[in-house]
Amino acid sequence: MLIHRIQLAHPSRWLCGAAWLLAAVWAAVFPLITAPEPHRVWGLCAAPGYLCAAVAVLSSPRRGRAVPVWCAAVGAVVVPFALLVLTGCAQSEVEVMERAGLLTLHQGTPYRADPRSVVEVTPYLPGMAVFGVPRAALGEDGLLLRVLGDARLWCAAAFFGCLWVARRGTGVQETAERKARNTYALGAFVASPVVAFPLCVSGVDLPLTGLLVLVLVYAARRRPVAAGLALAAVCSLKWTAWPAVAVAVALLAQRGGFRAAVRCAAVAVGGTAPLVLPGALLSPGPLVRQVFAFPTGRGPWETPAASPLPGRLLADLGTAGWYAAAGLLLCAGAAVAVSLVVRPPRALVPAADRLALGLSLAFLLAPAGRFGYLAVPVTLVVIARLVGGADRTRPVRDLDVRIRGRHVPSQPRSDAAHHTQGRPSLRPAGPPGADGRARPEPCGCPPPGPDRAS
Repeated sequence: MLIHRIQLAHPSRWLCGAAWLLAAVWAAVFPLITAPEPHRVWGLCAAPGYLCAAVAVLSSPRRGRAVPVWCAAVGAVVVPFALLVLTGCAQSEVEVMERAGLLTLHQGTPYRADPRSVVEVTPYLPGMAVFGVPRAALGEDGLLLRVLGDARLWCAAAFFGCLWVARRGTGVQETAERKARNTYALGAFVASPVVAFPLCVSGVDLPLTGLLVLVLVYAARRRPVAAGLALAAVCSLKWTAWPAVAVAVALLAQRGGFRAAVRCAAVAVGGTAPLVLPGALLSPGPLVRQVFAFPTGRGPWETPAASPLPGRLLADLGTAGWYAAAGLLLCAGAAVAVSLVVRPPRALVPAADRLALGLSLAFLLAPAGRFGYLAVPVTLVVIARLVGGADRTRPVRDLDVRIRGRHVPSQPRSDAAHHTQGRPSLRPAGPPGADGRARPEPCGCPPPGPDRAS
């Protein structure tokens, strides 16, 4: 019976089922290879969840979209996250964040003066230490305090909080059907390995990704101060987020004008300074060595970010290869910057695509990097299309205008042309066209019908 139902599955459901099966195979690989313990635990929990999601999609259309998403979310997010947090099993990034919070509370800076191993290096800007402060404040005495102090819990809370604010901040009126479809799609993406895997094992890049989405949403909504504050928060976490300043300013210049763009940049710089400067002034040398030299492969410690990406392969050739990779990285950044001037983004989705392109080139061409870093641009591209407001330059077709008690539907107009189409005129319609129908005037008002003639 199950095979018969699967054979009758709709082609679109075949694609969804194949995607969940592919995710199940990918997750099942981790327990079979020599991977870190958190990776194996996640794979053991996620593979059955993805498999159940695939069966639910292919077996019965009456189950709808909710059952597969819940199967995947429980198997790939809820169970492994709870298990890993309760047992304290995590990647080294979690320990780094928690130690940074402890050092910040004790000495005002998250950097050790003389790290003895790569595990004691803090490759993040001082803002990342905020996710380790709960561990430093609560300690590890008791199960409840140990769970509440886990940095992954606060990284996940920041990520989901940013998504919630971004969905509400787009200002787009969605139909109930479209809202439900986007909600299920967003849930499926969160349950996918792109988000679920880093959410459970480290969570370090999730606040950065959520804040980047929030920055672009505020910029698309012409809110320069809010966009600047979000930029200040994200720029104090990692310096890889700094290209977002250029993209947000270019988007605001198109949506809100030059003054809005300058205001956003000023708020971003003014907000980042008090978050970064105290730690930089207290330990300038360790900050440069650990935050800038170490991630690019020029520090005294060997970086574990050694995936065979183009920049890393070039850097392995020696000093000349490292400078070649750095030169290509600078050229790619210059090309993206020129594109922001020549053809700036005008809406949320193009801005997210442009930022994702810049980040992808940076991760690919950097002298040191990981495949996992590419999850950030992928998440940006997908979530920008799911939070609503995919393109605010499209015509608004649901506006109504009431003139002297009459109900007159207005013509579609876009945000780009709203300054040229003011109040609807009450001029009569023009002469009939060649097809015999009344031709409205450019003002957009329809001709009065026979029942309205005075």
